[in-house]
Amino acid sequence: MVRVTTTNRRTALRAGAAFATAGALAAGCATHGAVAHPAPVTRSSGSRAPTPRHYPAHPTQVTHGPRTRPHVALTFHGGGDPATARALLTEAERHNGRVTVLAVGTWLDEHPDLARRILDGGHDLGNHTLRHLDINAMSESEAREEITGCAQRLKRLTGSIGTWFRPSRAPRASSLVEQLAHSVGYPHVLSYDVDSLDFTSPGAAAITRKVLGEIRDGSVVSLHFGYADTVAALPAVLEELDRRGLRAVTTTELLS
Repeated sequence: MVRVTTTNRRTALRAGAAFATAGALAAGCATHGAVAHPAPVTRSSGSRAPTPRHYPAHPTQVTHGPRTRPHVALTFHGGGDPATARALLTEAERHNGRVTVLAVGTWLDEHPDLARRILDGGHDLGNHTLRHLDINAMSESEAREEITGCAQRLKRLTGSIGTWFRPSRAPRASSLVEQLAHSVGYPHVLSYDVDSLDFTSPGAAAITRKVLGEIRDGSVVSLHFGYADTVAALPAVLEELDRRGLRAVTTTELLS
């Protein structure tokens, strides 16, 4: 078990107080109404919009990276209060970390500027379906629409369909969803080997213990935007990663 220092606890309390509204807590996996035509994001010269890559050494469904390097990937399901998202990105950058954001399409409709914010920070941006429904339970046509709907929004906003696809409401894609993602242009489905369970709002200390108790070289961690507990836990997580010599990188860097 990792001890959270007094400084970390104060940081966590301040962050938790700033974001502990009922709306923010419920927003991480919520579905939002779509806006038909969001304004395109004008990307600055420093932003990147990479496309998906095939990694022959890794399976179609990626759960972790190489266990031989001190790199880990913190991956966030993109939804909820944009202020929470910005706070998490800023905290990662303060520790020289980079993350992977799997964005919900309707969330991008409501907050198109966040696509630029994510890319300009040097982070990965990917596809977490259009409406964040149970994609593995859908028909082929419905599932295809969920994947392509988000891909189209990413393409319109950034010029790319995003670097990764992660299924909604499931840690792994069904064989059908895997095939559909591949047909849209995603060679890999991004899963994870560490689940923070932050969407259950267990408290910042519980998230910190869960992540740091399981994370190791090459791990891919599942986290969420939109939850105050996650904001409160992140400083302690990042500080302990620094102490262990583990570097938080994008999933693209983790597998490269």
